[in-house]
Amino acid sequence: QGRLVESGGGLVAAGGSLRLSCSAPGFSTSLWRSNVMGWYFQAPGKERDLVAEISTGGRRNYAESAKGRFTISRENGKNTVYLQMNSLSPEDTGVYYCKILSLIRENYYVWGQGTQVTVSS
Repeated sequence: QGRLVESGGGLVAAGGSLRLSCSAPGFSTSLWRSNVMGWYFQAPGKERDLVAEISTGGRRNYAESAKGRFTISRENGKNTVYLQMNSLSPEDTGVYYCKILSLIRENYYVWGQGTQVTVSS
């Protein structure tokens, strides 16, 4: 299998927006035909927590902190997931990790390398 390729992080002023992308080339085997792709957030010195996730069937799940500000979407044909982040605040500063979870094999998943998001006040 391949690896996850993340992009879109960077520096933005408070109140601004960023769009993160994560593609999964090489995840085309039957093991991945049904999956959940999601974004997780890790602030410095903190645990990694779910931000939002979306299944191949389109079911979405958001953390409370993301509701109303962030939107997750995906293109199944490209095995790519997007996270549109609006109204960013300095508390959103940290590393955002993409994850793909197989719904075919139990507890089988791959993490991306992470992309840094910095929100200045």
